Amino acid sequence: MNIGILIIAIVGGATGLLSTAYLAISFPAVLLWKLYRRVVHRIPLTQ
Repeated sequence: MNIGILIIAIVGGATGLLSTAYLAISFPAVLLWKLYRRVVHRIPLTQ
């Protein structure tokens, strides 16, 4: 296999993996933060 194609495949795979990991971690973190603020500070979820 051509080395250029291999590098592009590795970089593209790493980019997809990192963006998926970011979304998988940040989305639940935001929800938990909003729930925490709702319970502790009585702030509505929409603010």
